[in-house]
Amino acid sequence: MRLPEGAIAGRTPGGRGGPPLAYVNARLLDPATKLDTLGGLIVRDGLIADLGPHLAKPGALAALGVEAIDCAGACLAPGLIDIRVQLREPGEEHKETISTASEAAAAGGVTTMVALPNTRPAIDDAALVESVARLARETSLVRVETYAAVTRGLNGKEMTEFGLLAGAGALGYTDGTHATTDAQLLRRALSYAKVFGKPVIQHPEEPGLARGAMNEGEISTRLGIPGTTAFAEIIQVERDLRLAELTGGRIHFSCVTTAEALRAIRDAKARGVGVTCDTAAHYFALNELAVGDYRTFAKVSPPLRREEDRRAVVAALQDGTIDAIVSDHAPHDQDSKRLPFAQAAFGTVGLETLLPVSLELVHKGELDLLEVLALLTVKPAKLLGLPDGRLAKGGHADLVLFDPAAPWKIDAKELTSKSKNSAFDGHLTQGRVKRTVAGGLTVHQA
Repeated sequence: MRLPEGAIAGRTPGGRGGPPLAYVNARLLDPATKLDTLGGLIVRDGLIADLGPHLAKPGALAALGVEAIDCAGACLAPGLIDIRVQLREPGEEHKETISTASEAAAAGGVTTMVALPNTRPAIDDAALVESVARLARETSLVRVETYAAVTRGLNGKEMTEFGLLAGAGALGYTDGTHATTDAQLLRRALSYAKVFGKPVIQHPEEPGLARGAMNEGEISTRLGIPGTTAFAEIIQVERDLRLAELTGGRIHFSCVTTAEALRAIRDAKARGVGVTCDTAAHYFALNELAVGDYRTFAKVSPPLRREEDRRAVVAALQDGTIDAIVSDHAPHDQDSKRLPFAQAAFGTVGLETLLPVSLELVHKGELDLLEVLALLTVKPAKLLGLPDGRLAKGGHADLVLFDPAAPWKIDAKELTSKSKNSAFDGHLTQGRVKRTVAGGLTVHQA
């Protein structure tokens, strides 16, 4: 799904039909090629026309008559690709719409969002996939892709038409925030998805065990909150790895949080099983203590875990067990969150905080800058067969310009997202987006 034609046509510099536009005096960062150098980049017709250190200075472009933007040494990287976003449209537009989510994405440097199918109605047939594509073309500032449901209505019983959904543009199959629990159905789904070259994306929680409101342990007992055992994740992951091994299909676990589940995935990768996984930023930046005095903004699914598990997530990012970082953007209105903890909805908004929170891994010395950017760009793109996530001549001019050292105290009230339920409200971090470019056009400027 591409940007609205009307938004990128005309004489706007960098856009289709417009004059070329250069970004100079930038720290060019491309994790796909390990590029890290002072240089410049030229955008023409929405594509990257040239890049490199030979374009570092504005004077180098004077003879070409190219308009130049001085980046003042800020980092210029591929736009972020977020492969787990809940858009809420259609059906819950009071929480978020494709338009408002795209504005939040642009503010966070995200130029491609991949939406879960848990809308109302669920995205379970080709017409709905095409409807989301059409709406995105009309209203979104950034690229929008979507998954399709594994089962009709996300009911876990009847499989959808995988071939028709793939033909309509679905990038994979998932029942969203609920695991596909029927083992025989998941076996068939993995086999069919393999035919169409798509992954099945699984939520890593066995629902019979995942009935609590936070991580089960000393903290939940002290607060009097029903807990969800870590074994809910471990059991689901270990079972599904066996099904992937049986079928030869591709399974992707989204938002993995526990040391034991990560160990199982690591071992399965070593055996050659077709498995990948991601984690959300809040799982390596926060632990169960963030619940504090019943902070419902920190109520997420799977729940925030023990400090030992948080450290295991960081270790899995370091050794490559985890393939991508996602926002798990889950907007909720106040009526859904301003409730007793056990009754409040699960989820946190995350599009605008994805980059700065991920950069904490750099500031703590746990990963280097190119490694973090790879987990946010080229690696998620590769998982889903997308051509973006890199700086390359002829590629889409989807870019983020950011200052990795800029301090920021996150204030949920100031976020662009329609809903303000951020687990990072009041969090001190470093890293601010200065400009986001999608299809050659600036869609956000600080």
